[in-house]
Amino acid sequence: MNRFICKALVLAALLLTANAVWAGGSGLNVIVVVNQNSTNSLQLGNDYCEQRGVPPQNLLRMTNWTGGNINWSPGDFQTNLLNPLLAMVACRGLTNQAQFVLLSMDIPYRVTDGINNNSTTAALFYGFKTNTVGGTCSLPDYSSNSYAYSELPFSQATPDTATTNSFLAMMLTDTNLTAAENTLARSVAADNSYPTQTVYLAKTDDGVRNVRFVEFDNSVFENQVIGNYDVIRIDTDSTDFTNLFGLLTGLANYSLATNAFVPGAVGDSLTSYGGCILENTGQTPLLAFLEAGAAGSYGTVVEPCNYTQKFPDPVDYFYQARGFSLAEAYYQSVLNPFQGLFVGEPLAAPFAHPGSADWSSLTNGEVLSGTATLSLNFTAGTTNLPLAQADLFVDGTFFQTMTNLPSAVGNVLSVTLNGYTNNYTVLTNDTLASAAVGLANALNSQAYLTQVAAFPVGDRIELQSLVTNVPGSNVTLSANASIGSATNLTTQLTAARPVFLDTIATGYQVVTVWNAPNVGDWLQFTFQKTNSTMVTLAITNTVTGTTIAALAQNLVNLINATSALQMADGVSAADFSQGTVNGRPAAQFFLYANSLGWPAAQIQATLTTSINLQSFPNGTNPLADNVSDLRPRNHLYVSAGTNLLSVNFACDTTQLSDGWHQLTAVAYEGTSVRTQIRVVRNVQVQNTSLSATLAALPAGTNTSHVQFTVTANATNISRIELFSTGGSVGVATNLAAAVFTVNTAYLGLGMHPFYALVTDSAGHRYQTQTVWEIIPVITLTLTGSPPVLEWPAVLGRQYTLQSTTNLATAFQTVTNIVATNSVIQWPIAAAGSAGFYRVQVIP
Repeated sequence: MNRFICKALVLAALLLTANAVWAGGSGLNVIVVVNQNSTNSLQLGNDYCEQRGVPPQNLLRMTNWTGGNINWSPGDFQTNLLNPLLAMVACRGLTNQAQFVLLSMDIPYRVTDGINNNSTTAALFYGFKTNTVGGTCSLPDYSSNSYAYSELPFSQATPDTATTNSFLAMMLTDTNLTAAENTLARSVAADNSYPTQTVYLAKTDDGVRNVRFVEFDNSVFENQVIGNYDVIRIDTDSTDFTNLFGLLTGLANYSLATNAFVPGAVGDSLTSYGGCILENTGQTPLLAFLEAGAAGSYGTVVEPCNYTQKFPDPVDYFYQARGFSLAEAYYQSVLNPFQGLFVGEPLAAPFAHPGSADWSSLTNGEVLSGTATLSLNFTAGTTNLPLAQADLFVDGTFFQTMTNLPSAVGNVLSVTLNGYTNNYTVLTNDTLASAAVGLANALNSQAYLTQVAAFPVGDRIELQSLVTNVPGSNVTLSANASIGSATNLTTQLTAARPVFLDTIATGYQVVTVWNAPNVGDWLQFTFQKTNSTMVTLAITNTVTGTTIAALAQNLVNLINATSALQMADGVSAADFSQGTVNGRPAAQFFLYANSLGWPAAQIQATLTTSINLQSFPNGTNPLADNVSDLRPRNHLYVSAGTNLLSVNFACDTTQLSDGWHQLTAVAYEGTSVRTQIRVVRNVQVQNTSLSATLAALPAGTNTSHVQFTVTANATNISRIELFSTGGSVGVATNLAAAVFTVNTAYLGLGMHPFYALVTDSAGHRYQTQTVWEIIPVITLTLTGSPPVLEWPAVLGRQYTLQSTTNLATAFQTVTNIVATNSVIQWPIAAAGSAGFYRVQVIP
């Protein structure tokens, strides 16, 4: 927003914002929570609101918490955060728009009752989960996250175990304010940047912490299907990288370069205490990723045991590549997040696809009355991402849906696979997800012909070829939508690629053996290679006291030493580990095909044992436990809407108070991603004769408060209420004019809007124009010879310096400056005559 600074006084008009884009959410959908007892929390929260366009009523002040920033009890969490948050969302009319919660540092990150430990972000997501059986190493059924892997808009897929409103909550924090501000600035800069830097999925030598490696191939494959070849799996213990878009690893201790990540990156390590961010646990906290440039990271706040379900699946990089925001991608990738802390900036969306928008006729400052027609035009960013819905927000609060174009009943979705065509007709009340299910069912009914299986996931259908010896390049796919029996075509169906993509994965089989071996017990493998050659090998225990782990390790060594298995069509054993099965000692290892791809995985392995020992799998099996990662793959995407969305909306202005209002039109991409396009107009509504003005009084040398006068044009005024960041900051009754004094410490450092709502005895209301104040008040100083103009600045904030030689004439722009440190200096020409300067601050 534009703020005009002249010495100590800040005067402002609301900014005309156009063509802003947010994936699956924007500042309109964020609730920012600040700890009123922390100046750092206040300043960071204020800066977040400024940079993300969060309406002032979306800030919640947590006023009574003084118990530190690490632990709080479930009762304290509920009393100080959850209950006030729910009450705020309800009473301020934010239920239809609040999806994200941003916790602005110095708020506890662990909720603990002494036995059970949850993160604060997870407790806001789906409630506090008790974990009484098995301690921290259990996995309660009701801690499962139904939103995970859904590829649905969060509003349509909130977790089914949440007992109250559910929020995609993230904590923006660090050990100091500057570091947290850097994370915010880099995250905002990431939007629509389309990074091409690499993501590394690192399998380390730490066998306890590298367990996510079995999920790597799926993420790589999904990204490659949509053309993103920058997600790569590697085997390394190193974290000495720069210029990455992401890193997923498994280490207890590591160090990262300060420039390890480009803006918008996500990274984390699977380790016990990564989420203990402000404690000395002997392990590297997740903050290391943020301080190295990442926009978000994740870690557990208590020993979780190495359940992969408690940590992010690397498929989150695919969700990001689709355009989902960071919070959406991260929460969809964690199946059981109750012990996990999400830290970073929730709205970062490097791959969101912007469209464009403009009002057809409405001008900034126009006066509206009665029923006013609002006309807008939105254009999709790409042809396969249509726009389906447009909403109107008034002063940052949802007002009404202006138009909606769901899939039209009767539209026909047509898919041709390997020359066979199948159709699905859109039914009444079909959503994108239900249409995808219907189409997938239709495709599966012909799988005996096409030899392709369809798996619906949200608005996407994953296709897998079922024929081992047919390469993906020979499996053809085409898709389209037609109007069918409908009156218009609002449904689109697109294929990711015209032919299927072959895998880069290696087939494997997981082998488990258990029980304590006796002398004479044995393990035997028979392998039938793809050329039908048979190889049999066995190991027998000859020593009393041998463990099952030792016997199994001997078998692994024998497999890897057998020359007949070392060729390209052979097999190797790796990733050995030991534990228990039903309380009995056990060992586990992986059998890998020596070549990539599905055909190479068709080696048949048969494991047999002496009667005392137990094993799994039973019978003869290929090396294809990861069969879905081996089959050639493709995607279909169902979407709704139109690429050119025109809106003509009759707005009843009598539902609004008279005075100044900001109208924000938001169009949504007609996919599960729902990227937003926002365009703003600032207008005046005038349906009665009531009006009022608000003016800021010069602060002088007193910086502990700011003052405003509000003057109505009538005498029958019953109430004047002044609003700023977080809500009401003052009330006067039965006065036609009032002076308000606001404590700057209460508001905190940053940019703050002020407006007043005036009500007369007849119930008529008038909202004044908004005035913006920056706290602390900026004072321009002149120093040196030749003279230099100097003023304090906020790193990364943009300032416009303006000047005039006569206050009766307009100010002219001298220069635009982005602050690179805490003070800006600008040399001015000493022309021997008076000059006047002011600074315009643009967030």
